[in-house]
Amino acid sequence: MSDSLERRYQDRVDRFTARHPLVVDAATVMALMGCAALGSNLSLPGADPPDQGKTVTVLLGVSCLALLRHRRHPRTAVAVTAVCTVAMSALGYLLTPLLLAPVMAALYWLATLTDRRTARLFGITTIAVVVLTSVLSDALDDLSVLLRTIGPVFWLLLPLAVGRMTQLRRAYLEAVQARAEHAERTREEEARLRVTEERMRIARELHDVVAHHLALANAQAGTAAHLVLDQPQQTKRILTDLTGTTSSALRELKATLGLLRQTGDPDSSPLDP
Repeated sequence: MSDSLERRYQDRVDRFTARHPLVVDAATVMALMGCAALGSNLSLPGADPPDQGKTVTVLLGVSCLALLRHRRHPRTAVAVTAVCTVAMSALGYLLTPLLLAPVMAALYWLATLTDRRTARLFGITTIAVVVLTSVLSDALDDLSVLLRTIGPVFWLLLPLAVGRMTQLRRAYLEAVQARAEHAERTREEEARLRVTEERMRIARELHDVVAHHLALANAQAGTAAHLVLDQPQQTKRILTDLTGTTSSALRELKATLGLLRQTGDPDSSPLDP
């Protein structure tokens, strides 16, 4: 029950995103900018955040503007957000998950929109540059080197892993949908094949029945023509039988044509369950 409910809401979100991508992107970017702005105000206990309000605002604005182009240029979005994050780290800002939110989002979208090799290359490069800047920053001397490395590495690896899982899930759903469509097409093709085989069988039976009756009628007509002068009573019986033969042939032909018309539609084929 929960899985179906989750799938239903996921489908609704996907449809809304497909209809209004700009609205979704703008709302997401604004939320990320708010998180990053909040993260820029966080610092170590007993320490004040760096007095670089205007500079960090510009850096956050550039990061968010780059994120608006993540659908067409995911590599550029990662590069720009990484550079801005490195600049903020060099200014002495603490690399909290909130401050890393823009670059984390860019890495997630990169992992979902590109191949594994590209995501790995850009991801490892971004992590290395951000961690190296954090380690070499003089403003974070009060924080141990271990904490300056483990935190950023973990938070930047997380969106890559989640993005990869999302990509695999989408590929799985597409494969399931493709198999379902293939099964539907196969079922329709099998139904048409059964209808064709049924029509061919009916046509063969029609040929045999009509040929039999015509041969019988021909024999009766020939016999009647031979006996018409010498045995008029027997000729009359033969002509009566000839009428019955032709009537039976017409009935068989009519019934067979009716079956052929029914088998014109796969849903009305006698072979369908």
